[in-house]
Amino acid sequence: MGDPKKLRKNYSKPRKAFQKERIVKGKEIKDLYGLKNNREFLKAESTMRGKRAIARKLLALDLERRVIREKELLDSLKRTGILHGTPSLEDVLTLTPEALLERRFQTIVWRKGLANTAKQARQFITHGHIAINGKKVNKPGYIVPSNEEVKITYFKKQMIIEVKKEEKVTKEEKKNEMKEAFEEAKGEKEAPKAEEKAPVVETPKEEKVEAVKEEAKVEVRPVVAKQDKE
Repeated sequence: MGDPKKLRKNYSKPRKAFQKERIVKGKEIKDLYGLKNNREFLKAESTMRGKRAIARKLLALDLERRVIREKELLDSLKRTGILHGTPSLEDVLTLTPEALLERRFQTIVWRKGLANTAKQARQFITHGHIAINGKKVNKPGYIVPSNEEVKITYFKKQMIIEVKKEEKVTKEEKKNEMKEAFEEAKGEKEAPKAEEKAPVVETPKEEKVEAVKEEAKVEVRPVVAKQDKE
């Protein structure tokens, strides 16, 4: 029967898990390409990191030893559509994860206009509505070779895509609108209370002291002693 296949991790986690710049960038890329989770971005990042490492090793070799391996590396990247024309190892060193994400089946379906968004493209692919050369492919992460890109079409029947005229409101805009509405409602509630309260007029200290003195005064009538009649 043979030995069972050994599953190996095909991506590596960053050393600093909680780094603001990396988290923000990862979220933007995830939203742009409609990725399911951060693991898909880490896979692309690890793959491109491996290609750059191979290029650095080849640059350190002698010209005679690196000719064949350099050609193999560049040809593989040209077949997948990551590099074009007559590239060199210096071009490999500039590759980013976005270069590989652009070659995903999901992204190409979206770029070709077969779906309105990257997330919708993922839905069409997983539901079996997209085909390559007439064969249904249901893997959004499939890296499409450059010669298969023109063969991507709908499977059997064409999907009806509704074009939305109104732009989708972002989460930040919704949050700002809710915040403004809350502040307006809060101001309207506080305004009547402020009007009901009568203004307090403070009397001068001298007048207060004089008023206290007048209250403390007591009328003292002189007592006239009666004289005895002789």
